[in-house]
Amino acid sequence: MMSDDAHADGQMPMTSTAQMPGMQSEDTGAITEPGQSAFAAIQEIVAHLLADPDTDWNRVNIEGLRQHLIDMNNVTLRAKVKEDDIEGGARFEATSDDPEVTASIRAMVPAHVATMNGVEGWKMSAEEISGGSVLTVTGADAQKIRALGFIGILTVGAHHQPHHLAMAKGEMMMGH
Repeated sequence: MMSDDAHADGQMPMTSTAQMPGMQSEDTGAITEPGQSAFAAIQEIVAHLLADPDTDWNRVNIEGLRQHLIDMNNVTLRAKVKEDDIEGGARFEATSDDPEVTASIRAMVPAHVATMNGVEGWKMSAEEISGGSVLTVTGADAQKIRALGFIGILTVGAHHQPHHLAMAKGEMMMGH
């Protein structure tokens, strides 16, 4: 006799691990994608914090990290970017008509310059303009800078993961 929940083949339907007796949430087998990248980034940080016995829970700020990821999403997907080739590199104007996206651009671009100026031997500068910010990048390989473009430049250095952990731990400001 099959339960009302069983499929015709006798298999039980998939349910969340929270509903499956005896399964812990960490036991996901080969399934690794939680469905949304910002959620995945937060999930990874939370798992790290939970596993670290030295986590200072009085300083943890996951909401601050979530707000930063909103800024990252706005800059990555919603900013309009105009690129101009300049001698030795490129000048990127990142703007938006949406005040929320403009605020995200103005939070991230100067913070990126403050953190990453000099990486790859590149000179970076930022300036505020109407509706956003300008990122100027110059260096020995102008073609590489131009090929990477605005968003590619923002990804260089693999600094985001440690940065996100530090933010979540309350160890740094929430800018970039």
